[in-house]
Amino acid sequence: MARHGNAPGSKARAITLVGPATFWLIAFFLLPLVFVLIASFMSRGTGGAPIAPVTLDQYERTFTVFGPVLWHSVKVAFYTTVLSLLLGYPLAFFISRRRDPRVRLFLLFLVLLPFWTNFLVRTYALITLLQRDGLLNGLLQALGLIAEPIQMLLTSGAVLVGLVYGYLPFMILPIYASVERLDMRFVEAAHDLGANDWRAFWRVIFPLTLPGVVAGCILVFIPAIGAFVTPDLMGGTRGLMIGNLIQSQFGGRGNIPLGSAISMVLLVVVFIGVLVYTRWGQQEEA
Repeated sequence: MARHGNAPGSKARAITLVGPATFWLIAFFLLPLVFVLIASFMSRGTGGAPIAPVTLDQYERTFTVFGPVLWHSVKVAFYTTVLSLLLGYPLAFFISRRRDPRVRLFLLFLVLLPFWTNFLVRTYALITLLQRDGLLNGLLQALGLIAEPIQMLLTSGAVLVGLVYGYLPFMILPIYASVERLDMRFVEAAHDLGANDWRAFWRVIFPLTLPGVVAGCILVFIPAIGAFVTPDLMGGTRGLMIGNLIQSQFGGRGNIPLGSAISMVLLVVVFIGVLVYTRWGQQEEA
């Protein structure tokens, strides 16, 4: 009886606790998405504002006129993810295998240290290294490896370097968590059965740490495909990606319906990535 009598009060307290967060999500996350979705089906008016009539022209332009930009963004995000995996997996494995916990914590501190600095500041710091009169060109000339400065900035390669530099910790940390939970007795059993280090890695270590790999790939791919600061500052016109395209349509006398349509396409791509990871994670648990 006492438990039934307290049910209304418990429900009221639950609503009180959940209410502010629910209101915040609806007001500042869900409603803006609804407005963007509606605007994506509108026509362009004066100053780029959305007006009637309803049309699918903006989506048609997204896949026809700006299709190459979308495809380029997917490729850059894919290459960023692959490079981050190739660099991050060995580093995460190396950190997790340190026996001294103080050394392990110090190395993790170094991985997390860039997050203590604003992303824009870190990008400008990288620009100072890669510019024509920067430290890297100066070092290469001092060593006699090049006769003249190399054009590193305002290229697709510079965008790729900047994205890997910015998002590499998002790859390292999930893989580190998976390797940390790895039971090395499985690796010892593989060696006892005649497997060398390479076969033990591909048959035992990598499959067991695959959840961290998938999580890291999702965490790198999603922000990389929508990046606009790094491509804008380090790539210029050659670094045009979907994020820069959306920003240009919403600014000045752009085309808000077109920018909304491109945003919804990007949202669908991100949602597919999250859905694949969720389904894959459920299958792994099963």
